[in-house]
Amino acid sequence: MKLSLTFITLVTVQAAHSVEEYVGRLYDVFPPAQFVSGLISTNLRRGFVIFNVALVLFGVWCYWWPIRRRRRSAAAFAWFWVTIELINGIGHPLWSLRERAYTPGLITAPLLLVLAVHLAWQLCARAG
Repeated sequence: MKLSLTFITLVTVQAAHSVEEYVGRLYDVFPPAQFVSGLISTNLRRGFVIFNVALVLFGVWCYWWPIRRRRRSAAAFAWFWVTIELINGIGHPLWSLRERAYTPGLITAPLLLVLAVHLAWQLCARAG
């Protein structure tokens, strides 16, 4: 899979992940999500939506500008996304194991992990 295709797939799965978290009301049950959402709005649901829409739009911008156009900054933006999605991909399953139950985001987290690892591999291959 081409790096740009891997990247936009990762952003698309992040959008699905955000929807899964929203439906599961992550902003009501996960303190870091409450904190970030609360920085944006006193209405945690609204803050969560604003943050996640902005995150996905940022991913789309990263795809259309630095990634697709192969700007010098492309690798830095891609590594930023690898980092975010490794945290999501590892953090959600660990949280669910700790809770011994489904937690919002668990279903899509493994896809984010696989795509983040694949993107990291592509970035390393391109750099070497």
